[in-house]
Amino acid sequence: MLSRVAERVYWMGRYLERAESMARLVNAHSNEVMDLPLNMRDSWRGLANITGASGAFAGHYKNYDERNVVKFLLADTFNPGSILTSVRAARENVRTTRELMPTEAWADMNRLYLYVHDHVQKSLARRHRFEFLHTVIFRCQQISGLLAGTMSHDSAYDFVRLGQSLERADMTTRIVDSAVAVLMPREDIAEDYANVLWVHVLKSLSGYQMYRQHIHPRVVGHDVVRFLLQDRLFPRSVDHNIAVAEACMQALPRNEATLRRVGRLQRRINEAEPRDMRMDDLHEYIDVLQTGIGDIHKQLTGTWFRLDPDALPQEA
Repeated sequence: MLSRVAERVYWMGRYLERAESMARLVNAHSNEVMDLPLNMRDSWRGLANITGASGAFAGHYKNYDERNVVKFLLADTFNPGSILTSVRAARENVRTTRELMPTEAWADMNRLYLYVHDHVQKSLARRHRFEFLHTVIFRCQQISGLLAGTMSHDSAYDFVRLGQSLERADMTTRIVDSAVAVLMPREDIAEDYANVLWVHVLKSLSGYQMYRQHIHPRVVGHDVVRFLLQDRLFPRSVDHNIAVAEACMQALPRNEATLRRVGRLQRRINEAEPRDMRMDDLHEYIDVLQTGIGDIHKQLTGTWFRLDPDALPQEA
């Protein structure tokens, strides 16, 4: 496979997952601000910061109010992580690799793009937002399921899954961090209100039922964090997705340096004990995990896409 083709299918997987994850993040935060008491409702600034795009936001907006932040995350084309931008980029990557994809994938991607393009402005109003976000999540999952069920599981599909798993792991850390950012200045907050926040985090990742089934019927913050970061069986946990990425890399050539970085990150994931961490410690730990995910992305880019000599394994 040509390196430029591998890069396109990798980024198709990332952009598709990014659109779904952004819809989940905005949906979770919109629910949080309605269910928490007024004195716990942080400004929307934190949501823009969590996505890592606060600089781009500050360059175009002065106020971190709900409408500006939601528009930035859903509809603004200058934000590379917005839903509209992500879906448009995913569609373009499918278009340029159509010979590798099932025909239905191109048709469904087109329909997703047209839906987002036609409805994203209306979704800025809260009364239309939730239907829009749920539809985006469903259609992204539909395309992912289509690829899993009809695309040959060859190296092209491995790169799709690599993109999806790294993006999903990264966004799971950000969604967990969104709750930590709310709770960090208020560690004396009432337990009931904190647990409401963690329930929304679980629901944003479709993990509420699985948490109650496998961990505990009662939602407790440190157990939620351990479930979402370290549970190998839950498909949206960080540990599960790094394991998926590792399995995809095992089938690819020149994988030694990238696999070493994966191994380091897995050790960091599993060595921590969230029960013993304060909120500021947890925030720093999540930063470490995000840095590790970024290091894996840089290594695989240099190994398989840009052919950076420094990224290739050295002869003994």
